Amino acid sequence: MEPGTSQSSQARSVKARCCIVGGGPAGMMLGYLLGRAGIDVVVLEKHADFFRDFRGDTVHPSTLEVMDELGLIDGFLKLPHQRLQKMDGLFGGTPVRLADLSRLHTKYPFIAFMPQWDFLNFLREAGRRFASLKVMMSTEAVDLIRRGEMIAGVRAKTPEGPIDIEADLTIACDGRHSTVRERAGLGVEEIGAPMDVLWFRAGRKPDETENVFARVEPGKMMVTFDRGDYWQCAYVIAKGQYDAVKARGLQALLDDVVRMAPILKSGIADVRSFDDIKLLTVAINRLTRWTRPGLLCIGDAAHAMSPVGGVGVNLAVQDAVATANLLADKLQLGCPSEDELDAVRGRREFPMKVTQRMQVIVQNNIISGALQPGDRPLKVPLIVRLITALPWLQGILARLVAVGVRPEHVQSKAAPAS
Repeated sequence: MEPGTSQSSQARSVKARCCIVGGGPAGMMLGYLLGRAGIDVVVLEKHADFFRDFRGDTVHPSTLEVMDELGLIDGFLKLPHQRLQKMDGLFGGTPVRLADLSRLHTKYPFIAFMPQWDFLNFLREAGRRFASLKVMMSTEAVDLIRRGEMIAGVRAKTPEGPIDIEADLTIACDGRHSTVRERAGLGVEEIGAPMDVLWFRAGRKPDETENVFARVEPGKMMVTFDRGDYWQCAYVIAKGQYDAVKARGLQALLDDVVRMAPILKSGIADVRSFDDIKLLTVAINRLTRWTRPGLLCIGDAAHAMSPVGGVGVNLAVQDAVATANLLADKLQLGCPSEDELDAVRGRREFPMKVTQRMQVIVQNNIISGALQPGDRPLKVPLIVRLITALPWLQGILARLVAVGVRPEHVQSKAAPAS
């Protein structure tokens, strides 16, 4: 018998048509869609709640349209959020405009900044009306259940002890460090990224306003988001340089931050130690194979995205919508064949690869050069000068970032009300 296939005599057992591992944007959206379609689905989330401060919280027009198609948009937009239409920056002190979402011909021409836990809690609460959807918190998948070559569910641990979730189909939505993907032996192709990100908050006074989104100086780069009562800050460093940053000391880092963004001067005292700063290790990678018999990977479990453009949440939601569109009807009858599962990759691989390619271009042509140490004058790259000068290019870039390549729309049907 293969490792990890023995049944524990103490384990409880739950059966479902579909088991989704991971309660992030892909997992919760797919759980909602399958529950809405009347599929018996269980979503496993290893944490007791969704409160994680260092997750993507940019909700793009593509996701807002999905929420509209599901009839959820009015309640969703009542949640506290901020809206962004124009992406302005300073490149070596020169003002630039990177994108203008007001030029989009879409129902929701803005990016909504909303804590991801609010988004996920909203989906969980909205899904409570579906008897076929069960969300199990504090339930961590640790292994796969196999029957020969077939994946037949997952083995999980809970505060009450081990549990087996037996399922016709298991879907991995457990992120870039996916346990399910690793247990299934699916290989990852690394694309690479030249930077990591230091993520922290600085206090914001009510009268502090600024439209600058990104700042680039020789050897330094930072992005700031106005989150109402605080500034969310992403300070970009060269890959692997976190220890060097720490060796210089906290005050040296904060001095650099305030020099780049004087608006943060009054609130930077909120960063009291390196414990208030989260290191986000940036990776771009993807699976060449997303499936095994009885198993499908989507979202970050299938393709980790760079933070460039803030597209990760929205690519994950698009994967979930495509998965429900392609598989919901088939799941009514049992587990789809591996060829049917692979249709999800066939649908989503092209937009994923195009988006990753755009991120690599930005990394290679803007970020890598900006992060090179030195006191040389920083010239605005030609492509950035062109985008700033030509508003129609700002609209094209806005569409690529905010709507994406081949956006998905909800086609899976809702089950009749009982």
